[in-house]
Order: sequence, then C-alpha cells, then structure tokens
Amino acid sequence: MVNYTEGINPGILKWAREKSGYSLDKIAQKIKKKIDVIREWESGKSVPTYIQLEQLANKIYKRPIALFFFPEPPPEPDVRQKFRTLPSFKIDQLSPDTLYAIRQAKAMQIALAELNDGINPSPQKVFRDIQLDFHLDLSVETNKVRDYLGISLEKQVEWGSSRDALNQWREVIQDKGVFVFKRSFKEKGISGFCLTDKEFPVIYLNNSTTATRQIFSIFHELSHILLKINGITIPYDRYIDSLSGVSKDIEVFCNKFASEFLVPYEDFRHRIDRTFVNEDIEVFANKMAMHYKVSREVILRKLLDAGKIDRELCEYKASQWNAEYIKKTKDKQSGKGGGNYYATQATYLGEEFLTQAFNRYYQGRCTIEQLAGYLNIKEKNIPALEDFIMSRKSR
Repeated sequence: MVNYTEGINPGILKWAREKSGYSLDKIAQKIKKKIDVIREWESGKSVPTYIQLEQLANKIYKRPIALFFFPEPPPEPDVRQKFRTLPSFKIDQLSPDTLYAIRQAKAMQIALAELNDGINPSPQKVFRDIQLDFHLDLSVETNKVRDYLGISLEKQVEWGSSRDALNQWREVIQDKGVFVFKRSFKEKGISGFCLTDKEFPVIYLNNSTTATRQIFSIFHELSHILLKINGITIPYDRYIDSLSGVSKDIEVFCNKFASEFLVPYEDFRHRIDRTFVNEDIEVFANKMAMHYKVSREVILRKLLDAGKIDRELCEYKASQWNAEYIKKTKDKQSGKGGGNYYATQATYLGEEFLTQAFNRYYQGRCTIEQLAGYLNIKEKNIPALEDFIMSRKSR
C-alpha cells in the first residue's frame, strides 16, 4: 500500500520550488512526472508519497522534510532584497545551485555565531574599522585598506605563485574578521558573492575558477562588505550597463577597487611605455599577470584604462582567453578522477572555521550531530575528516 504524506502543506511545496529557482517543468523532468501532477501537489488536490517528498526535500530543494508540514513558510529574505545592485534579469537567471549556495552562506553565518557565542573573535575587524566611500579618490581608498591589512605591494609580488597569493590573501582577510569559504559552483558565470553582517560577514568563492579570478573576487566582495552591501562577482560585466544610479556606481567602483588594489596604477604606469597591438599584448599581459598574481584580464583592463589598447582589442583578447580557459578546464575534467573528498572539504571550509568547529566539539559544547551540521557533512565522515586535518598539520 502506498504511504501518502497526509498533512503536507501544499503552499510550502510551491514556496520551496520557487525559492529554489525551479520551474514546474524542471521539477517534472527531475522526478519523471507530468507537470499536472506537480500542480496538483502544489494546489492540494493530491499529495506526493513519502519517497517522493524525500526526493524533493533532500535532493532537489535541500530543505528538511519537517518544513513541508509547517503551517507557514519560514521567514526568508528575497534574493532581490539581498542583492540590490544586480539587475532583476540577472537575479532571475541565478541557478538553483547558486540560490542554494546563498542559503548555505546564511547557514554558515549562523554557525559562526553559535561557535563564537555571537562575538567575532578577530582582534581587528576590517568591516568595522573601515568604511569605503565610492565618491572619494580610488587610490586613497585602496591604500587605506592595504595599510590596514598590512600587506605591501612589495610583499604581494614576492609570493611564489597565484595559488600562494590566494591562500595568503584568504588568511589575511580572515585575520581581519571576514570569513572566506569556497565551493564549486555549477553556474560558471558566478565567481563569488558576499553576505554582510554586523558580526560575521562572509565571502564565498567559486573554487572551480582560477586562483587569480578567486583573488579578484575576494577584493570585489571585500569592497562590497566595506560598503555594507551584499554583492556577487560576475566576471563578464556587461550587465552593469543595464544598471543606473547608485547601483551602477557601486558595481563600477567594486570592479575598479579590486583592480586598483591588486595592480596600483602608480606602480603599473612605470611598466607601460607604448601602445599595444594584438601581436605583442599576450607576452606583456602574461608577464604582468605573473608579477602581480592577477589574471590577464585584469592587466587588459588596466591597459584599456591607461589608453594603451582600444576597447575592441580588449574585448577580443578577453573573449579569446576565456575560450582557451573553458577548453582547458574541460580537457582537465575529462581526464580527472574524483579527487580527495576530505581535502576538498578542508579547502572549502578553511582551517580557521574547522579549528573553531572541532574545538567546540572537543570542549563538549556541541554534539557530534551539531558538528556534522556545522561542517555540512555526514556524521560517519567526521573521523576521516579529522584524521586528514591532523595529518596535514603534522607535515
């Protein structure tokens, strides 16, 4: 006999689907049912079986099953309200995976508050001590942040590789009170995002992108945090043209802030003594990208702003390099195995957060079930993750 889920709230079924960014057609495809069946569930004319509800809740909507029996949906801010500097059409295009990542980020802020009894443990908090003003001189604002972080340009260029630089910048930013998490985004057009908070602002990076793109995303999102505004880094910024007023000013500023912070014009201008053409720009861009530990696209933009290349050449080279990167990524993925699950989780969460979570567990201040919740892994995987962390520390 089929076990039906009496008492399910059809309104929450619809709410969960819409909040997750799925159309009726997409859900019907995923669970191999007709659209009319989904409509009937959401109107209360019929109900899914428990197995079907489990599939919807756990695998698709990623919500606890109990939620679907609540009398009302829980309060949850609309994405449009969270990311006010994005145009509506861009928000509507966000994939279900990206929307889930934003929910994950909010859950991590709650976890951070629980782990630290509501108080950010960093002695210095950049999000409190510095407030950017996009009306002021850009170089003054970037120098203010660089001085606060305590990393000179000379030290930046001495780092061995872009991967080293990414790890260093992540550590520096976290030392100043902003936690930086990673995940692999299915939506490749998203490089990262941030959520502001009075105590625990967070930055999420797309670990599927290059180290240099993640570095740019860190500083694009940090500038959003220092402006007290949530943000999303989208590498191809044509969408900015559809913005107006303050929203456009903010997105233009955040892009320019990241570029100027990482490649200060006063230093860069001494390295350019000519106007570039297609034949010789690649060698120069590669050299400067390696020097500053940034992407070649950042160097292109600096050359464009300096009047050393025209917009047509800038867009042509950026498109060419992006196509090369996509092909390279596909080739690498086709010959790649599954990787080390525990190494991936450790990279995503970061050493600081892992230390806080395990310390709370060792002190008897949370259960193993709560620890699994903080780490977003299954209880059975905790010992192996712990072993991996300890082995890495002992090297």
